[in-house]
Amino acid sequence: MAGRLQNRLALITGASRGIGRAVALAMAAEGAHPILVARTVGGLEEVDDEIRQMGGSATLVPLDLTDFDAIDRLGGTIFERWGKLDILVGNAGMLGSLTPVNHIEPKDWDRLLAVNLTANWRLIRSCDPLLRRAEAGRAIFVTSGAARKCRPFWGGYSITKSALETMVVTWAHENEKTSLRINLISPGPVRTAMRAQAMPGEDPGTLPTPKQVAPLFVELATEAYQGHGRIVEFKRAPD
Repeated sequence: MAGRLQNRLALITGASRGIGRAVALAMAAEGAHPILVARTVGGLEEVDDEIRQMGGSATLVPLDLTDFDAIDRLGGTIFERWGKLDILVGNAGMLGSLTPVNHIEPKDWDRLLAVNLTANWRLIRSCDPLLRRAEAGRAIFVTSGAARKCRPFWGGYSITKSALETMVVTWAHENEKTSLRINLISPGPVRTAMRAQAMPGEDPGTLPTPKQVAPLFVELATEAYQGHGRIVEFKRAPD
């Protein structure tokens, strides 16, 4: 399949549904070989079927991102099989409970930190050497406007996304003299299960779909894109 990401290897977390699924399909359509990471085997298989129907191929990795040792093993496996990684998309995340900061349960706090922050740090740690071996490595992480708005009752999510932004931009500054380009995307409200959990009374028909957001990820993953250390906001085209 010819395209802007022809023969490039893309690791995508949270790839079984929502934005991750849409990004996997969009990158496959542009010629990439996605490594699909998610907990749900059935969801991964459905995405794989769609990629095969369009003439592409994918590698499925059923994995809970809180299994940090498994993330290390994944990096080793990628090195042994391909020797490099062209694109990393850190998409997986969780909302957590919408509650006052002092009411967050310790187990929920630990889970939010593990999924939204530590798992992405482990991905950086595992994939940095692989991305450096690529001619034009690209890393993209998903953030949220909640990281800067500090909305009441959104503390757990906001705090972990704010920390993610700080970590990713710091890593970007450490790579200013390399060919690796590192950025974040803030997609805004999107028609996903997480958004429905956060805003149950909202009409999903008023929101952009993950498919509409996915081209922005493709753009940032191309060799032509030279932005670095940026938080790029999705701008919905007029209907």
